[in-house]
Amino acid sequence: MKAIVAFFVFLLITACAASTTQVSSSGESADSQLSSLYEREWQWRQNEFGKERDSNGNWVKKASLPDVSHAAQQRRLAYWEKTLTELDAIELDELSAEAAINAEVFRQIVETLANDARYRTYEAPLNSDSFFWSGLHPQNSGFSDVDSYRRYLGRLRDLPRFFAQHSANMRAGMARGYTVPAVSMKGREQSIEAYLLPGSDNPFWIPLEMFPAMMDENQGERLQAEAREVIATQVVPAYTALLKFMREDYLPNARESLAARDLPDGEAFYQSQIHGFTTLDLTAEEIHNTGLREVERLRAEMELILAELDYDGDMAEFFEFLRTDPQFYAKTPDELMGYSAYVAKRMDGKLSEVLGFLPRRRFAINPVPPAIAPIYTGGRGGLNACLMNTYNLAARPLYTLPALTLHECAPGHALQAAIALEAPGEIPDFRAQNYFSGYGEGWGLYTEWLGGEIGIYRTPYERFGQLTYEMWRACRLVIDTGLHQYGWSRDQAIAYLRDNAAMSEHEITTEIDRYISWPGQALAYKLGEMLIREKRAQAEAALGAEFDQRYFHDKILGLRSVPLSVLATELDAWIDAGGPNPYSGIQ
Repeated sequence: MKAIVAFFVFLLITACAASTTQVSSSGESADSQLSSLYEREWQWRQNEFGKERDSNGNWVKKASLPDVSHAAQQRRLAYWEKTLTELDAIELDELSAEAAINAEVFRQIVETLANDARYRTYEAPLNSDSFFWSGLHPQNSGFSDVDSYRRYLGRLRDLPRFFAQHSANMRAGMARGYTVPAVSMKGREQSIEAYLLPGSDNPFWIPLEMFPAMMDENQGERLQAEAREVIATQVVPAYTALLKFMREDYLPNARESLAARDLPDGEAFYQSQIHGFTTLDLTAEEIHNTGLREVERLRAEMELILAELDYDGDMAEFFEFLRTDPQFYAKTPDELMGYSAYVAKRMDGKLSEVLGFLPRRRFAINPVPPAIAPIYTGGRGGLNACLMNTYNLAARPLYTLPALTLHECAPGHALQAAIALEAPGEIPDFRAQNYFSGYGEGWGLYTEWLGGEIGIYRTPYERFGQLTYEMWRACRLVIDTGLHQYGWSRDQAIAYLRDNAAMSEHEITTEIDRYISWPGQALAYKLGEMLIREKRAQAEAALGAEFDQRYFHDKILGLRSVPLSVLATELDAWIDAGGPNPYSGIQ
């Protein structure tokens, strides 16, 4: 009997092995075909976007900036179309489970890149708070070696060519009616002015102030002398020409209409942006209606807090009270930064309750740089730091700051990025360095809600601040689709956000201009958060006392950035498996 059992076990093992190692007619397994394809594309893309490997095998920025010409963009489109054809030829049902995830992630990335090139989004390489001329230098640090400084100076020498190509693309966009709406760009060209300053007053000088300790003093002096010359002869003239182009050509001729549907092939373009940012197959109408339902639900929750406070007035009056009472606003930048830092430290004490795996890397909390602060959002987060905006303190309510800190710092973007680097389990480079807005921003918004579950919000006002931020993201579903699909005016969008969220007027107008100039991006947050909360509710119902939020969160973050369709499938499988520790048995 034992022999018979052993024989059938052998047959089963053999069958399973065969199912995961089927090979193509070329003798290459589906997994191998896929990995060859995405590794080849990743290497090519890094080179195209201005990266090369250093002597240690790490990707670093080249001594030149990427080629952004029309010809280069169309060449990239042809490459990505060919890549998608090759992906279609792989027998996807023969892939292993992990390779199947790689395939879905890779397809989403390449389709999005191809769509952007196909619709020529490079002809409008800017929006109301992000510009092709910014982010080209470190904000608060220098480089680790002389070679890095040499490459940096090489990129500065390349700025005139880089800006000229962008300007040529933008002229082509103007000729076919494809520009950023003029109203959303008012005053944005002022962010160029800081780069017209000479020498050490120029932002590009920042890395030249902080050389590594092991660098020879003479080397540093030579680099500084060279940098002064490059800034004077290349950087300042490049930015001077760019500012002239923006003020005299682009801004006066930018389109007056707001809707993405008014652009060339506008409805198809907007749908491509919806899918690219949300990674979901939803129409503008479906998203608009979802937003309306969420706004209604959140309004009811807000009313409960008014009743708790025994506030003698309606919601509009309460909003006005929150917007104008001095108790809700910092008097100095340090007060705002300290408030945010204290939230982050309180969250530190809760991290072991919400995560099983904790990364070693830490983050800073820095102010938004002054050159962009007037037009920037309230905060941003990333691997090394989260930024808090201290410009116009009367527009930065403290009651929303705890939610903002959770989203941008921890357990939101800064912690999320660290876990993506450090979590157990190998993933391909193209996934490790990718970011899907639906996944990443969905997690960020989910952590704002999570703060209420673990006691971060200490007062009814801070809880109302969390609801305000969730309402803000729900309003985005209505406003983004309203603007770009249904032809809303700017005033209509501003009024809708003002009537439903207790945000300052400065924040409201800054945000609306962002949605006008960046179709689809604002949709990712709420849709991603709704999916995560839906799957958490399903897990709690199915697992009962066996549900452990640490493992639920570890499962989400351990996947790194994936399309929301993949996240849903993987969480369903985790629930079906009993909600296990995803790192159990991993060394």
